[in-house]
Amino acid sequence: QVQLTETGGGLVQTGGSLRLSCTASRRTTSNNGMGWFRQAPGKEREFVASISWNSGSRDYADSVQGRFTISRDNAKSTVFLQMDNLQPEDTAIYTCAAARSSFASRNRAAYQYWGQGTQVTVAS
Repeated sequence: QVQLTETGGGLVQTGGSLRLSCTASRRTTSNNGMGWFRQAPGKEREFVASISWNSGSRDYADSVQGRFTISRDNAKSTVFLQMDNLQPEDTAIYTCAAARSSFASRNRAAYQYWGQGTQVTVAS
């Protein structure tokens, strides 16, 4: 069993930045693709960004392309999500997930382990 713990959420003004971190309890996740998803009130969970095990492949939802950057530090079993130019529509609970394979994916079914999530609120 792998536990994922997200930190870095909070309240920020429109146009501000936050950096989310997701740390895994086991280093075996260094071989796994990782992803970030978010869920706003009353909406379904949606894909935000993903990264392959060696950072060779990164993918972003259209809504965050150019504003968010996903990265990872396998030595620390940690994945990051740098979020810049935040907008009120980015308000959601952000959750990281570890994929079943080494590859990045937009598909929720491709992920085996999920964190508890961290709240991001962007004030207008």
